[in-house]
Amino acid sequence: MAAIVSAAGVAKRFGNVVALADVTVEIDAGITGLLGANGAGKTTFIGLALGLTHPDDGRLEVLGRDPVRSGAEVRSLLGYSPEHQSLPPDVRAFDLVSHLAEVHGLPRRAATARASDALYQVGLGEERFRPVGTMSTGQKQRVKLAAALAHDPTLILLDEPTDGLDPVQRDDMLTLIRRVGHEFGMSILISSHLLDEVEKVCDSAVILADGRVAVSGSLDELRIRVGGWTVEVERGTTELVDSLRRAGVSASSDGSRVTIEGIATPEVLRDAVAHLGLALVRLERRRLSLEEVFLEAGVYG
Repeated sequence: MAAIVSAAGVAKRFGNVVALADVTVEIDAGITGLLGANGAGKTTFIGLALGLTHPDDGRLEVLGRDPVRSGAEVRSLLGYSPEHQSLPPDVRAFDLVSHLAEVHGLPRRAATARASDALYQVGLGEERFRPVGTMSTGQKQRVKLAAALAHDPTLILLDEPTDGLDPVQRDDMLTLIRRVGHEFGMSILISSHLLDEVEKVCDSAVILADGRVAVSGSLDELRIRVGGWTVEVERGTTELVDSLRRAGVSASSDGSRVTIEGIATPEVLRDAVAHLGLALVRLERRRLSLEEVFLEAGVYG
């Protein structure tokens, strides 16, 4: 299956500020977390995907289309929930969602039906005729999610969808997002700086740092690929570390255990152990938490 979002050498500048620099990544179908510290370029990347801003360099395709040349067509296939709570307070949730469904190309009768369906799906069926301004922050986030999915998009872009929610509301929102992705079959790109929420709902992640892609891939792949290897030998850890470092491998020791960072192949490790005549006790992949992947990738410098 072709990537739903494909970027090659994408750069975006705002005056002297470089928001994105040489971003190259392919995002597959499923639920993907777009991660990074504040200012890493997450919202800028979403704006480019929507065609709201144009890249200064490079090539970007969303669902096989150029958001610059085919902006209206791309946006008809996308659902979007912005980060900020900029909803019109006097408009009823139902009217807002149905209007936005029409903006995305649905006929009026279909838009009103889909608006009701979407609001029921996010748990606001009984509240759908309330003005948005009378709703809680959690309910407003649900209205935004309903508006994003009402026109049955192929890809939904969620910018900080749990912002301002308490822990219970956060868990409820993540459950909703997971359900939309897995039961409705929609691909979702979630921009977030909260690692635990990405681990709860996402299949893969793209981690941005200083406007560049630090690492990307499935969560399982990242935990292993970034984590490297752990080797345990009966003796000779110092000699093994020295040998690996001479081979250009980043290695450190702790007692009988040697930790190898990055993506060194097991053949390199095996050959080093054999060459030194060491007794190998254990050789295994080193699995990291998503927080450790962040740190290993140098996201925080």
